Amino acid sequence: MKALITGGSGFIGSHLADRLLSLGHEVLVLDDLSTGSIDNITHLKSQPGFSYVIDTVTNEQLLAEMIDRSDVVFHLAAAVGVKLIVEQPVHTIETNVHGTEVVLKHANKKKKLVFIASTSEVYGKSTDVPFREDADLVLGATAKHRWAYACSKMIDEFLALAYWKERKLPVVIVRLFNTVGPRQTGQYGMVLPTFVRQALAGHPITVFGDGTQSRSFTYVGDVVDALVALAAEPKAIGGVFNIGNPDEVSIRELADRVKAATGSDSQIQYIPYDQAYEEGFEDMPRRVPDIGKLAKLIGYEPKVGLDEIIQRVVQHFREQ
Repeated sequence: MKALITGGSGFIGSHLADRLLSLGHEVLVLDDLSTGSIDNITHLKSQPGFSYVIDTVTNEQLLAEMIDRSDVVFHLAAAVGVKLIVEQPVHTIETNVHGTEVVLKHANKKKKLVFIASTSEVYGKSTDVPFREDADLVLGATAKHRWAYACSKMIDEFLALAYWKERKLPVVIVRLFNTVGPRQTGQYGMVLPTFVRQALAGHPITVFGDGTQSRSFTYVGDVVDALVALAAEPKAIGGVFNIGNPDEVSIRELADRVKAATGSDSQIQYIPYDQAYEEGFEDMPRRVPDIGKLAKLIGYEPKVGLDEIIQRVVQHFREQ
């Protein structure tokens, strides 16, 4: 199999490239390095079957050529991170919607299998936890920029499923729940690497809000295992799948566990949302996946728990 990974020098994309190459597949990476890093794929440059291009998916001639050379497209290129979303809503919407539009358009010419990376953010303010793929999605007002990312990803999903229904383009949509692990940075608001970096530096560990909001963290290796398995499963086509770990932890407890894992003397500092992001910022109180659909189809079960994830992230930062 030859796989094209858009956003392949990013956190998840680079781990997916690692896994596919280790299984003997060929990998092409397309990335503009807007949120990814060349350091994430430097170790792959000498590997047989690996190639990369630094450019954007909006370079349609290049994109079309790379899709033609591929059997499957993992479309991971996107604007990500709450901080980036709040500060650059225009960039977020245009990048996510137009990028997906051109990938689907060119993949459709040769009916290449496309994976669309969506997000748990699409569940919005729903209180129907754990979140099921067929549940209603509940977003806030359009005046709240925080929901622009979720909305852009919902449009991506609608468009991909429309291509499947109307034009028989094989697509798979995956909703990722707080994927974490080595190579992830806190640059765009990702909470675990931010906490680890702060704790190792002896700086205050900054918890936004009161810390009672909860999340479910999934190790990046478990995520890429699921992606690879879904790519080999014809019954996945046309489906929407949560990929996550249902173990839930409050952000306050996460800060405590990072502090303990690092042996840090850092104080935990609480910052109101209005100061951290913008006035009137709304957050999701809980974000927990129902993974029954994925487990039934491919036998998915997350293997790496949160304490081990934290240890691996801590080790990665210390090695840097």
